[in-house]
Amino acid sequence: MRTLIIAEHDGQHLNEQVARAVTAAQQWQQPVDVLIAAAQTDALAAQAAALQGVSNVLVATDAALQHPTAEHLADLIVPLAANYSVVLAAHSAFSKNVLPRVAALLDVNMLSDVLEIVNTNTYVRGIYAGNVLATVQSSDAIQVLTVRGSKFAAAATGATAEQKAIATPAVPQGSHWVSEAFNKSERPALTAAKVVVSGGRALGSADAFAQVIAPLADKLHAAIGASRAAVDAGYAPNDLQVGQTGVVVAPELYIAVGISGAIQHAYGMKDSKVVVAINQDPEAQIFKIADYGLVADLFEVVPQLTAAL
Repeated sequence: MRTLIIAEHDGQHLNEQVARAVTAAQQWQQPVDVLIAAAQTDALAAQAAALQGVSNVLVATDAALQHPTAEHLADLIVPLAANYSVVLAAHSAFSKNVLPRVAALLDVNMLSDVLEIVNTNTYVRGIYAGNVLATVQSSDAIQVLTVRGSKFAAAATGATAEQKAIATPAVPQGSHWVSEAFNKSERPALTAAKVVVSGGRALGSADAFAQVIAPLADKLHAAIGASRAAVDAGYAPNDLQVGQTGVVVAPELYIAVGISGAIQHAYGMKDSKVVVAINQDPEAQIFKIADYGLVADLFEVVPQLTAAL
């Protein structure tokens, strides 16, 4: 049999997590195909074909796939799944929207946020916000799962996989794309940044968040993140939330400023290579996962750190 990877993209570039999903797919030791579904597919298909470890790139080109709904993608994937023993994607909001629908239509279980692939049907995944690791086994004929990209190295490029055009099903009735809005920023994308500076509720206000966090992030060419408490308090927008109910990041450097380190937040950043915590409370949970910790008033030390850079 074969493995099918559902590729996430922005219409022009593959999400960098796709290359990590390709590495994860090698664990089954069987041919790996990548599905590209878009209105303009040439560049995307070429990027997927260049990933080492990919056998074929399945290309679905249709104007309706400019902004596909999860229902439309599920209708595309389910017929293809008959030829595959594994259907997977990198864990993200995109895959969490699409693959559960695919699993339901196939009448199989959906395994989300897999951290380790033990063998062809056994996996390790986190539960209780990642505080407990569960080893689970699936007896389904088709394994449908998402993998945490940060646990797998990105596949190298330089290959020339074959590209195959496939038919696109009719647009399903019942839901349709209306619009989308982006918070444009010159900073790196939060999920792909090598350095992330995150602020917590201790900053006290949206103005303080901007005045303390933004200058440090600018000096480090870093993305900005926030704890759920800071987002709920209105200090930062929802798309900056790091944690179990936000985004999962694994940068080379993660600086947590005024963040207590609740398990929901730790779930989203504990795979960071180096964690630096700044908090006035010496008992804050964040210090248990930090590589370097500074017990100090953030309003004093963060501006000093920024000035010293």
